[in-house]
This record gives sequence, C-alpha cells and structure tokens, in this order.
Amino acid sequence: MESHERAVMRVLAGEKLERPPIWMMRQAGRYLPEYRAVRTQAPNFLDFCYNTDLATEVTLQPIRRYGFDAAILFSDIFVIPDALGYPVNFEEGRGPVLEPLSTELVDKLDQARTMEHLAPVIATVERLRAELPTETTLLGFCGAPWTVACYSVAGHTTQDQFAARIGSYQDPELLTAFIDQLVEASITYLVAQFDGGADALQIFDTWAGVLDDIGFEQWSVGPTRKIVDGVKAQRPNAKIIGFPKASAARLKRYVEATGVDAVGLDWTVPAEVAQEIQKIVPVQGNMDPMRLVAGGRALETGIDHALEVLGNGPHIFNLGHGVVPQTPPEHVAEMVKRVKGL
Repeated sequence: MESHERAVMRVLAGEKLERPPIWMMRQAGRYLPEYRAVRTQAPNFLDFCYNTDLATEVTLQPIRRYGFDAAILFSDIFVIPDALGYPVNFEEGRGPVLEPLSTELVDKLDQARTMEHLAPVIATVERLRAELPTETTLLGFCGAPWTVACYSVAGHTTQDQFAARIGSYQDPELLTAFIDQLVEASITYLVAQFDGGADALQIFDTWAGVLDDIGFEQWSVGPTRKIVDGVKAQRPNAKIIGFPKASAARLKRYVEATGVDAVGLDWTVPAEVAQEIQKIVPVQGNMDPMRLVAGGRALETGIDHALEVLGNGPHIFNLGHGVVPQTPPEHVAEMVKRVKGL
C-alpha cells in the first residue's frame, strides 16, 4: 500500500494497520481556543453551521493542530429537520429546542427544499476536500432518525428520553411518519456529502441505548438499515460507520441487521464484546472521554488498554463519545503522540 492512501479508509476496507489511525468525535469544538474565537463570528449556532467559511475553518483547526488522520465535517444533526422545515432553535446553555412533535408539523415537512437549504453544508464538504491534506480522510455524517426525533417529541431533551419513549408507545404512527421523513432526507443528504468529497459517512445514534428490545429494532435498527440501503443503492462504494451509543449487548445485532461497514464503540463496551464485533466489521473507539480530561496516568492507561484490546484487527482509535469542552488541549496532543507511538 502506498503511504499517501488514507489510513482510515484502509481500515474501513478491513485492513489491520501497524498503528491505528486516530480522530475524535467533536474534535472541532469548544475545548479549542481557536474554535471559541471563530464561534463568536456567527449570531447563532445554525447560522454557524451554514456558514461555509466558518465551518471549513473550524473543521480544519484540529487537523492543523494535531494531525488527525480524519476530519469530520463541522455541522449538526439538526440541519436535517431544519432543512425539512421543522422549527429548530439553539438556546445558549440549553442546546437544541424544537417545536413539540405534532401531525400538523409533520404534514408541513417538504423534502423538495432539503438540498437547497443544505447547499452551504455541501459547499463546506467540497471546500474541505480541496483544502485537506491528501492523506486525511474526510468524514460526513448525519444523526440517526431516532436520536433526532428524541429532541422533537418533547421539544427538548429529557432524562433518559422518557418523553420520546412514551411518545413512541402512545402515538407510534406519528413518530413513524416523522422518522420516515428523516430517513428520506438523510439519504439525500449523505449521498450529496459523498458526491461532494466525503470519503466515508457516519450515522450517530446517541440515544439508541435508552430503547427496549422492540424499540431498538423499530426505531434504531430499522431506520438505520433504510438509510444504509438507500445510500448504497445510489453509491455502492460508500463506506458507512454506525454509532449506536450504549448498545453493547446489541452491537452484533445492530451490525448484522443494519449493514454498516464499521461500528463505533462507546467506552462501556466490554473488551470481549469489542473483539467479537471486530471479527465481523472494523471498529472505532473506545476510550472514555473523561480520561482525556483527567490526563496523566489515567489517560495513558486508557490509551494502552484500547490499543491492546483492539490491536489485533481493523481499528480506528477514537473516544467512546465526543470530546468535552473541559478537555485540556495539551492532553489531546499527548494522546495523539502516544497512539502514533512517537
């Protein structure tokens, strides 16, 4: 293999590399002073995501600073409902606030406006591919429909997503109608990212772990399978990483039933489960982000454990969820150095 080939893509093709490639979820974010400086230039968060210049800049910041093997498009999972015409707002200190889900809102959603609305995001993808180093993988993404819908049922996040779970039992027809719209728009969006220059795509299902067995099949596995099938029907070569957080016991089922090419592991996935999954598909993960905050011995131990447990198969080193704002940037530098064996 030639050295300029993108290491992340080699792993996604099933190759075990001498050292795993490394990137972090939310690597462009508030823990970086340069990110915070750029963030002040946009009046609100969605405007920030739709500003091609700003989104390109913050995506590139962690690549410049740390030399990660992959850059992930800076955007947000809520651009999809926003593009469909679903009312979305971001409030400082509270995060995403959506209008509570209703039949009237779902009936007004419009697939035809999706790509025009998301054109600035696709422009960011195109710009990134042109500006990134050749060897750096560019990842596109979307939120899984269940995770996006969780914030819509009540209009905001609730503890263990109890509002979304109750809603899924009391009015499954309404939730199905909304999720079907999200699935269709997500397929369109991911194909456009792939065509714009994304090398691979990730589907974030942050709230998959709160579902029961029936719900997991209905709301996590089913919609994810539709997205994977829909993207691959149009772009058979697209590589898709699934990330069903807090679903260790169901990972094998998820991988086999959704058809994803690789799977992200959160930090609670036991070593023996991770190794079994790694025999089926490449894995990504799975150090606890709090070890990165703590630094020192805790960080070194976490890195070495992940490398040891997952070192015998195709592995992309990552955190078990996104980097948190409290993370000292110098700890990230230490992590990259240790993973790369420098």
